[in-house]
Amino acid sequence: MTSTVHPRGTFACVVPACAGLVPAANAQPFPSKAVRFVVSASPGGAMDTLSRIVGNTLSERLGQPVVVENRPGAGGALGGETVARAVPDGYALNVNSIAHAVLPSANRKLSFSPERDLATISVMAIGPNVLVVHPSLPARNVKELVALARARPGDLLYSSSGIGGNPHMAMEVFKLLAKIEIVHVPYKGAAPGMVDLIGGRVAMTFSSVVSARQEVATGRLRMLASAGAKRSVIVPDLPTMAEAGVPGYAVDIWYALFAPAGTPKEVLLRLNTEVARSVQVPAVAARLLEQGLEPVGDTLERSDAYIRAETVRWAKVVKAAGIAMD
Repeated sequence: MTSTVHPRGTFACVVPACAGLVPAANAQPFPSKAVRFVVSASPGGAMDTLSRIVGNTLSERLGQPVVVENRPGAGGALGGETVARAVPDGYALNVNSIAHAVLPSANRKLSFSPERDLATISVMAIGPNVLVVHPSLPARNVKELVALARARPGDLLYSSSGIGGNPHMAMEVFKLLAKIEIVHVPYKGAAPGMVDLIGGRVAMTFSSVVSARQEVATGRLRMLASAGAKRSVIVPDLPTMAEAGVPGYAVDIWYALFAPAGTPKEVLLRLNTEVARSVQVPAVAARLLEQGLEPVGDTLERSDAYIRAETVRWAKVVKAAGIAMD
């Protein structure tokens, strides 16, 4: 969208003292053009779906298009770096998840700092993944899986969407708490890993409920537990990992929106407010719940504090598990 200056505005100031007023006169309120959601994941997954659901409603609230641009790769770093290097004006935003909090400690060669170069706008939604196994695995529940892994250390394989992603980190917490060894097989995205899990080439993974549900319904996979602090709203009969025999386990998957550091506070506040309102729209909240996600949309301050706490938490897991992305 463009604006037009009234013809008389050209001659309103004719003395040098008025020159400083020209930028303000020509300035356009935010937003005056399309906003980009640079998504740190491939199309079709939970992060991409969330971005499109929220982006559609946010577009209506802002009066400008919200364009989703998928930038997967480098353990979630590619999308973050793209936005960190963008002009800090609110028109290029990054959607990311746990990888944002893992990168600072797991990748020592990272070319930017997620903590320093990106500003948190909002935690948009949160929800658990589920632990799924191939039906040929002789483990009907988590306790049996732990016993099997202890009896066959290093023999079982699990897939993930890549180093530092949600499935990888969820499994590493499981391994640490249960004191078991399961071998990590990272893939370039969740979809190819799921294909190999269904084919029996790996034994298990942590997956979004939506991705796993159809395969479970057809008998090609089996759910053992929900990874979150509380049960999934989609499969409420499924126990949490803690309930299933791993005390202290709780890995909630969050999805947050970030802007380049230095973005004006008023722009951050506008985006934060409109995101919060967008995720609470009944139709949007219902669609998120269908994906196993609960809308959040907290304040700038609380969202930032949450992400900082998560960064500290995952740094401890990275160190304990010896994770390195470089």
